[in-house]
Amino acid sequence: MCFHNSMNKKAMDLAARYGRKTDVIDAWRDIIEENYHINAFENTPCAIVTPDESLRVMEWGLIPNWAGRQGSGGGTVCDAVEKAARIRQGTYNARSETVFELPSYRGLIRRKRCLIPSTGYFEYHHNPDRSKTPYYIFIEGEEIFSMAGLYDTWLDPRTGEKIRTFTLITTPANPLTAEIHNGGKNPRRMPLILRRRDEERWLDRGLDDGEIKRLMTTYPETGMQAYPVSSGFLRMDNYDPAIIQRD
Repeated sequence: MCFHNSMNKKAMDLAARYGRKTDVIDAWRDIIEENYHINAFENTPCAIVTPDESLRVMEWGLIPNWAGRQGSGGGTVCDAVEKAARIRQGTYNARSETVFELPSYRGLIRRKRCLIPSTGYFEYHHNPDRSKTPYYIFIEGEEIFSMAGLYDTWLDPRTGEKIRTFTLITTPANPLTAEIHNGGKNPRRMPLILRRRDEERWLDRGLDDGEIKRLMTTYPETGMQAYPVSSGFLRMDNYDPAIIQRD
């Protein structure tokens, strides 16, 4: 699965690429701009593209709006928060094959689709000696490309704060990425990468189920490139360009 993204451009570059405004994310520039390693497990705030005219800030790791909701049957605020956190641990990625079925995604796939900007992403290759080599994977000639995702807004019962979150959709891997992502619990997967001509279409809330499914196809290996990076990239400063240097 994909838990490590890279978005190492400035907000103005993102705005120009997607025809969006930066007003909503201006206060987050220090976190969003030139982030060479975005780690899903850190619930990092990211710049996300929705049908809105402005870029949005959301945290990686989806919390459905109903997660931990306190009903008439009781339950404390702490119970609600803990339940939401447990759900989030399993929603960093959403499999394209099951998004229309699982409760966390089946409503969102029809009305809350988003684009996750990327300059490249990381996957581990499992070696015969049981060691792992991280690879940086990108699209040649595309400084910024788009991964497909889903988003939602959850109300924190402790503070009343609206927490905006997203998940990244994955598909079966193409031959290049299958060779790299060959181990772990969910091997041979890759992000759902959209062709540029399909980006705004993916955001169209008027699409029917059939049209959505037709967009959820494996991106071809043609044009994709990959190379190994330092095995210590997880310990490096996320804003250090050395993270994506060839090892």
